[in-house]
Amino acid sequence: MKEHNERIIQLSARIDILAQKQYEFTREIVELRKQLEELKAKKWEDIAEMSVENQTIVSEEATQIPEDSSTVSEKAATPTPIHQESKVVAETPQYVAQEIPNKPVKESNIEKFIGENLLNKIGILITIIGVSIGVKYSIENDLISPLTRIILGYISGITLLGFGIKLKKDYENYSAVLVSGAIAVMYFITYAAHSFYGIIPQIPAFIMMVIFTVFGVVTAIHYNRQVIAHIGLVGAYAIPFLLSNDSGNVLVLFSYITIINIGILVISYKKYWKLLYCSAFVLTWLTYFSWYVFEYKIAIHFGIALTFLTIFFAIFYTMLLLYKVLRKETYSRIDILLLMFNTFLFYSIGYFILDHHEVGQNYLGLFTVINALIHGIIALFLFKQKDIDKKLIYLIVGFAITFITIAIPVELDGNWVTMLWILEAAILFWIGRTKNISIYEKLSYPLLLLAFLSVIEDWTTLYPSEYSHANDFNITPLFNMNFVSSLFFIAGFGFITKLFFDKKYTSPLKLSESVKEMLSFVLPGILIIATYFAFRIEIHAYWNLAYINSGDVSESAYGIEKNEALLKFKTLWNYNYTFLFLAILSFINIKKIKNKLLGEVVIAISLFTILAFLVEGLYTLRSLRTMYMNGYFEVGSGSIGFRYISFAFVALLLVISYKHIRQKFIKQEVNIIFECFVHFVLLAILSSELIHYIDLNSSERTYKLGLSILWGIYSLFIISLGIWKQKRYLRIGAIILFGITLVKLFFYDIAHLSTISKTIVFVSLGVLLLIISFLYNKYKNKIFEEL
Repeated sequence: MKEHNERIIQLSARIDILAQKQYEFTREIVELRKQLEELKAKKWEDIAEMSVENQTIVSEEATQIPEDSSTVSEKAATPTPIHQESKVVAETPQYVAQEIPNKPVKESNIEKFIGENLLNKIGILITIIGVSIGVKYSIENDLISPLTRIILGYISGITLLGFGIKLKKDYENYSAVLVSGAIAVMYFITYAAHSFYGIIPQIPAFIMMVIFTVFGVVTAIHYNRQVIAHIGLVGAYAIPFLLSNDSGNVLVLFSYITIINIGILVISYKKYWKLLYCSAFVLTWLTYFSWYVFEYKIAIHFGIALTFLTIFFAIFYTMLLLYKVLRKETYSRIDILLLMFNTFLFYSIGYFILDHHEVGQNYLGLFTVINALIHGIIALFLFKQKDIDKKLIYLIVGFAITFITIAIPVELDGNWVTMLWILEAAILFWIGRTKNISIYEKLSYPLLLLAFLSVIEDWTTLYPSEYSHANDFNITPLFNMNFVSSLFFIAGFGFITKLFFDKKYTSPLKLSESVKEMLSFVLPGILIIATYFAFRIEIHAYWNLAYINSGDVSESAYGIEKNEALLKFKTLWNYNYTFLFLAILSFINIKKIKNKLLGEVVIAISLFTILAFLVEGLYTLRSLRTMYMNGYFEVGSGSIGFRYISFAFVALLLVISYKHIRQKFIKQEVNIIFECFVHFVLLAILSSELIHYIDLNSSERTYKLGLSILWGIYSLFIISLGIWKQKRYLRIGAIILFGITLVKLFFYDIAHLSTISKTIVFVSLGVLLLIISFLYNKYKNKIFEEL
């Protein structure tokens, strides 16, 4: 249907151009025919003369040389020369036609276009401007009375209209320009008569302008000329500004523009002239926006501003959709831009109008929801229509979803924003991926980002994190709205991630391989991060609240004291939870996911977390021991045994990480590094345990001796293990550890040890060295075979 309409318009335009050129072509054809006839007549005379001469020659030759009669008769008839001459005659008009130069014709066409089309449009425009300036001058200088001005104006408009109608039969284009100018003049005079002089009351003035609008619409359709609509309707936008006297009557101005736009609405239904629509769109919104920025006053214009904002939005929305629905036309990029600008201009200006009003600011959420409902209802109506471009429906549904998304933070606070955004994102992604609709999947990605940022804000603002909180700030661990919203986010994001990797569906978006690879990392990465922090923050908040409320237990001369041991438990439980989370994630990757990159990242994080525990965690355990030994704040013996709970979590993570490394999808070279790391961790924990028991027994001076002996024994153990398993790197590591032990002994321990202690440590380490040397000698064949 669209192709037929465009073809009809193109053919009509070509017919008009050809009709204008027909007269010139006819005259040229007549001249060419005349030249052709003259040439034909001259040629036939030459042929006749040649024929006579040939016959004479033939008769003379016949008397001298006897020939066959049939041959002589054929030569005498001479059919071939006659045929050749006819070809010459036929080619002559072509030669003459080529002699006619093209350049003068082009110049004639350009001149014809300027003279017959362009000059009359410029002329009528200049005439209207001149009349406007003249009337304005007469107003400012009071040269003629107001009534006379109006009468002269109507006489001018009627005169133009009469000439235009009279000339329509013979000069249709020229007539169309005059009629359009007459309509603009009628608008001009009526507006002036009502707004500036009060000669015509409001109701009659608007009835007259409605009549002019209807007449302009009918005329534009009848003439099938867009120029009439442009000059007669869009040109009327300039009238209030040309004759403005700063009266500030915005109600009349916007009502006047509304009437013009309604006329354009009717024409858009009949013809859908996009240039006309775009001109009206730009002029209307520029007029409204400039008025809002420079003239709008809340106390006076609040109701008027909202009313006409809604009217203009509805008119242009209807203009754009009406032709699409009734003519079954697919929408283009310009249609998308116009629809988007119209929608968001309406919402953004309306939002600011309400936000700066004392009462209106309470209805911002309702205003946003109403926007969503408008688009939702229109999308539902279009969905029920047949042969409607589905992409247009999806775009309007996208508007509805966007405004619902905006309405959530406008109307709600906190957790509800996160939950509704992730729910919305999940639904959009599901529709886009399973129904192969790209616009829905596109909309889901920014919503995912918004939901992720929202849940981060919830974690940082809705949980108690400052130690200065009052003790009436309480939450129940795992049974609070904050944790529920986190679980809701995890469920929604998990659903999206699962669907993203589901091979049953392909993305409707034409994404590059780099973008797909990035999303394959980002989506599961965010899911893992969200799952980890959802529980960790609960643990963090629980111990923070316990610490805050502990101020009721003890009070000293320095004020309320709080139990610092609770913060130590918070640190340790954060580590324990991290160990457990990483162990579970490793187990899932081993059994289900089997992803190499995920495995390597989890193993690296696990090793780093254990190292951090060896630094901060062991120091925290030491602090708890010190508090227990000093009887601080009723720290019981449970704090002493708690260390083994942490060690159990470390052991669990090490075991799972070991199994993780041994999987086929993980590089085997990591085994050596991991085994060395395990021995380092065991030695650190054993050293901590030795110091722990020495402290409990009040033998602080002996821990240096004990550490040196422990490290020596462990060196022997590693060397024995290296010989047994034929692992050279273990033996080398043991030798390095023994060297460190000896350096520690000579440069640190010996200065503070008693004679008996020195004897014990030297003898012990000497014996260990002898044993190590014996092992090397006994198993030298086995050791050096592997080298």
